[in-house]
Amino acid sequence: MMLQNHLYELRKQAGLSQEALAQVVGVSRQAVQKWESGASRPDIENLLVIADYFGITLDDLVRGPQAAPHAPDPDPIPQTTIINNYYPSWHYEYHSPVTLFGLPLVHVNLGRGLRVAKGIFAVGNIAAGCVALGGLSAGLLSLGGLSLGLLAIGGLAAGIAALGGVALGLLALGAVAIGGLAMGSVAMGMWSVGTVASASRVAIGVVASAPLAIGEEVSGSLTLLSNVPHSTAQLQAAISTYAHAPQWIEDFLLFLAQHIYP
Repeated sequence: MMLQNHLYELRKQAGLSQEALAQVVGVSRQAVQKWESGASRPDIENLLVIADYFGITLDDLVRGPQAAPHAPDPDPIPQTTIINNYYPSWHYEYHSPVTLFGLPLVHVNLGRGLRVAKGIFAVGNIAAGCVALGGLSAGLLSLGGLSLGLLAIGGLAAGIAALGGVALGLLALGAVAIGGLAMGSVAMGMWSVGTVASASRVAIGVVASAPLAIGEEVSGSLTLLSNVPHSTAQLQAAISTYAHAPQWIEDFLLFLAQHIYP
């Protein structure tokens, strides 16, 4: 008996709809429909789930019920039996039945290999969604080893606001930070704050290089040594002249110049 016919009979005998069987296996109803029509075949992991659910062996599922064996010969010839054990890799996937904009509200897809999760809230080896969590993640809020998003947090993070070991963004915070306003051990940007800071406008750090550089070892058009007292008015005038930034950034730089690297 062919697999598609056997699968159809098993489902009918169990009183299951295609949609119900799809939920058991963790696939779409269209996938079950294609299996039963012979347009496609389930992969080995899905076959194992189906066989386990119907309480039959994988061999019986694929080949169908076998005829009873013939009686053995009086003197059978000894044969060597080779047993191949298959251990399926761990895999977990969940689709929430609720969807929004054509995407599941929650999609979790974890296991070996390239497991991709797409949903409003997505968790997977590779994840994409409004909120994404994964080894590689992309979304409005993204968390992962490599993350891309409006707000990105990860080992390597890139976004409008980025926080990570290496951070790239308009607002970047990390061990190595590159962006508009960059803060980190090594910071590079328009306005940079860090142990080593390099900027196109204002840099504040132990070692600072920029048109306006504030720190212990400084280079630039205007340099202010942190171990030399400067009035608030002097710092504010210098920052306003060189920063060319929104007022909140100028206020933030002034605060750091006064309190972090006085």
